Amino acid sequence: MERLSLLLIGCCFSPGCRQKGEETKNERRPNIIFILTDDQRWDAVGYAGNTIIQTPQTDRLAGEGTWFSHAFVTTPISAASRASILTGMYERTHGYTFQQGPLKDQYMKLSYPVIIKNSGYFTGFFGKLGVTYKDAGKLFDVADIYDRNGNFPDRRGYFYKTIGSDTVHLTQYTGFQAREFIENAPPDKPFCLSLSFSAPHAHDNAPEQYIWQDKSDNLYKNVVIPPPLLKEDKYFNALPAEVRAGFNRLRWTWRFDTPEKYQHSVKGYYRMISEVDYELGEIRKLLEEKGIAGNTIIIFTGDNGYYLGERQLAGKWLMHDNSIRVPMIIYDPRVKKHHEISDMVLNIDITSTILEIAGIEIPEEYQGISLYPYLRNKKPAEKREALLFEHLWELPEIPSSEGIRTEKWKYFRYRFIDAPEELYDLENDPLETINLASDPKFRKKVEELRSECDRQISVYNMARQK
Repeated sequence: MERLSLLLIGCCFSPGCRQKGEETKNERRPNIIFILTDDQRWDAVGYAGNTIIQTPQTDRLAGEGTWFSHAFVTTPISAASRASILTGMYERTHGYTFQQGPLKDQYMKLSYPVIIKNSGYFTGFFGKLGVTYKDAGKLFDVADIYDRNGNFPDRRGYFYKTIGSDTVHLTQYTGFQAREFIENAPPDKPFCLSLSFSAPHAHDNAPEQYIWQDKSDNLYKNVVIPPPLLKEDKYFNALPAEVRAGFNRLRWTWRFDTPEKYQHSVKGYYRMISEVDYELGEIRKLLEEKGIAGNTIIIFTGDNGYYLGERQLAGKWLMHDNSIRVPMIIYDPRVKKHHEISDMVLNIDITSTILEIAGIEIPEEYQGISLYPYLRNKKPAEKREALLFEHLWELPEIPSSEGIRTEKWKYFRYRFIDAPEELYDLENDPLETINLASDPKFRKKVEELRSECDRQISVYNMARQK
């Protein structure tokens, strides 16, 4: 695979694509709303086949738009994933994760908010940026950057913002700010609104972990959540010792280690997602009322996957699909046909997609591809055969790892601990339960994927700017 950014030539020849200043009164660039949720795994959406969770608005968006059934994040942790979404680059290139200092200027200057604002879009951001950067609010025309308040070890972690005299949940607050932005956006410019909900992230220092609104108390009340897959001891015991003693296990004890905690936590997780779903519906209702729904594209995804008790784990960070796979939807009302895309796509593709939608030339430094051709019944410049995944934060409680995924195979390895390589046949073992790496029959496959992993690592290391 050559450097992905070289495959983007010609990406701006989509219908309606215009450079800055070229739009007319009768044909203007579309508005864009990008919605990002926190810790929402790929199947925590009704449209994905989840028969318990109630997400009618997200299901409607997927059914009317394009649903990417195999969407992944390059790094399954919020800080690095969000930096990758902003910059269109791998963590190995931009170098940002927790405890690494602010995102470097040379990468932020290539971020989609900076580029799209400079192209003439009116821009807004509300919610969790998740990336440290001096004067980050100035990247947008209007911004309010906030997350859960860790100073409060209780419901106040989510309930500390006010609308008028009422203290409200952050999900309601973000939805309110979105509607205020849309109401007040200048009519003579297209807008790009980025919404980053803190939900359904648990509030780690609160005993109840998941904090929802009172209106959701009865949601799932009479439902019994089925036990997680791979809950047996043998799957936990097969993990490296460092994982068994790490944060994935610690957070499992907070959320899932008794049947009562498990029911409470999964229902809370679902309730918080249903509340984001409600805000999506309110936003779309306002777009209709203002007469701009027909020219507003909506992109929806999550920042990483999530373990809901599988392998007796919680959190993300690892290389199983639970951790790296996310929901992804692109809805363009100008495209009258629904699409189901099973090709593997990445979070770093969102950045290129936003710019193509806006008719802006995509920087050659971007490592993702535009997904917009899929909406027009076309293939992108390249269909990826192998995706690199990585988690580079050197924290003993979360062992660093990296790997390669193809449609059929998953290979990964831990970087700093003494643990065997892992190989899974995803076609016959989608839950990744039988490690084939030590089987002599699969030696060539391990060597092939190890070599591809090393090659891609070298490419993205070389792209890093000093």
